[in-house]
Amino acid sequence: MNKCVPTTCFRYAKRCSKDRLMNPVQLWQIFRAHYKPAFVVFVLTVVGGICVTWWMPKLYTTTTSVVFDVKQDPIAGMPPTMFGYMATQVEIMKSDRVAQRVVRMLKLNEHPVLRQQWLAATEGKTKLENWIGDLIQKGLLVSPVATSNIINMSYRAADPAFATLIVNAFAQAYIETSIELRVDPARQYTLWFADQSKVMRENLEKAQTRLSEYQQSKGLVAREEQGDAEMARLADLTARLTAVQELGADARSKQKSGAETLPEVMGNSVLVSLRTELIRQEARLEEAAGNLGKNHPQFQRMESEVTALRKQVEAETRRVTSGYSTSRSVSKDRESELQAAILAQKQKLLERRSERDQFAVLQRDVDAAQSAYEAVIRRYNQTSLESQVTQTNASVLNSAIEPLEPSSPHVKKNLAFSVLLGILLGFATIWGLEMLDRRVRTADDLAEMLQLPVLAVIERPRLPRLAFLKRLALPVPK
Repeated sequence: MNKCVPTTCFRYAKRCSKDRLMNPVQLWQIFRAHYKPAFVVFVLTVVGGICVTWWMPKLYTTTTSVVFDVKQDPIAGMPPTMFGYMATQVEIMKSDRVAQRVVRMLKLNEHPVLRQQWLAATEGKTKLENWIGDLIQKGLLVSPVATSNIINMSYRAADPAFATLIVNAFAQAYIETSIELRVDPARQYTLWFADQSKVMRENLEKAQTRLSEYQQSKGLVAREEQGDAEMARLADLTARLTAVQELGADARSKQKSGAETLPEVMGNSVLVSLRTELIRQEARLEEAAGNLGKNHPQFQRMESEVTALRKQVEAETRRVTSGYSTSRSVSKDRESELQAAILAQKQKLLERRSERDQFAVLQRDVDAAQSAYEAVIRRYNQTSLESQVTQTNASVLNSAIEPLEPSSPHVKKNLAFSVLLGILLGFATIWGLEMLDRRVRTADDLAEMLQLPVLAVIERPRLPRLAFLKRLALPVPK
């Protein structure tokens, strides 16, 4: 900070005084010196604010509320996403489509004054509905209520009745537009799915026809039951072949082991009786040979009887064992027949399997065509229901009513602002005038400027009360 000395001239004193901090006394002196122009500025500012408020056009604002039911859609089956859903609805409310619907609802495009204004502004280069829609959109304000499913639609206009009419029309137009936005795509989808259902039905009928023709040509009745029967027949032939092979093997083993040791021969009742008789006759023959001799007629007779019994035993043994040879040859023939039958059955099963595979392919084609047709029919029914919807999840919560007081201009707010602005401008005027012409107003100013103590202060003489009244030429009371 620059220091001042007593030898400096007065113009430097003015510069030095600007660098000093002012105390409340000095500020009061500055205010006393410039309060008149500050007061004038304050009065002018307040009067100007009052005039501006007076001359501002009166605008009326009215509001309607739209509430949304965001439960799960009974047709589509999906609940909407809250944030994106509400933001989308706000944009739809402010869209040109809704505004043009309002124009058509209120028949504003038939108003002669608006038509003249449209011709003067655009010379007919744009559509009348679009121009009027843009015009009425300027007064619309759409704002969602935080943490709720409500959106407020406000409209500001010079005529309260017009503002009320427009905002209610906007709410109704939005509801009708939201229904259209849902129904129009559903109708297009319905037409498309109707065409697709015809194509899918034709494909299903063709697939069923191919399957039926193939089934009739191959004589297939039931693919699973018939296959099971053929497999059961093959298993039966295999079991019978196994049994025949076991019988043949048993007959061969018995032939190799000898006729006397066969259980059938050993257990044959005729052979047992013959052998018993033979043993008894042989014992008598041996006894007769010792007693009578071999040349005795009785011995010879007995010997011939033993020989005859032996021939009978051999004949009966051959008769019993001959059945095994017959059984073996029969088993071989039967085994050959069964093997041929099994080969034929296997070949038949292979053919049937090929037929079943082709049948399964055709059946899968039918099932796929049936599934596709049913899916298209389900989507067709759903879109058909959506195309017939006449309700929406939005409804008017509070209809707008005609306001009694204008929302703009706000007299109290404007007057308070004018007073505050006048005070600020008044102080700014005082400060500006002081900075343009800084003067010494108190003894403290002089002491600080010259850096010397003040020895004495010569005050301005005060006029007595009588002299002051004389100067005003007023009568002095007794």
